[in-house]
Amino acid sequence: MKKDISKNLFADHDIEQFIGLQLRYGVIIASLIVLIGGLVYLQQSGGLALPAYHQFIGTKTGFTSIGQIITGISTFNAKGIIQLGVVVLIATPVLRIAFSLVGFVMERDKLYILITLIVLSVMMVSIFGGLKV
Repeated sequence: MKKDISKNLFADHDIEQFIGLQLRYGVIIASLIVLIGGLVYLQQSGGLALPAYHQFIGTKTGFTSIGQIITGISTFNAKGIIQLGVVVLIATPVLRIAFSLVGFVMERDKLYILITLIVLSVMMVSIFGGLKV
């Protein structure tokens, strides 16, 4: 009775294949976004003079929130496009855990549901909570 739902809809192999494809395509898509952003960056700032490396000059913070990234993409800012690629890369394993959770819920495997919820919760707290010292 425990595996009736998963036998009718998806087999374990199907879920594993889907998760594997999701990981593979997530990394490929993130890499392509960063590559496009890098090419745009070279096009936009490739002709600028070399900075003076004998003195450190920091840059202002930017693209640290989703709103700033979306604004950067809408203005075709190269750093915003690169940051989008980083966000997609970070979201890839989080989606893998979420899809695993769906698979365990379909199988009604309570132990793995609990473990996956704990792992997902720790990741969400780490991503959105930050470390405040």
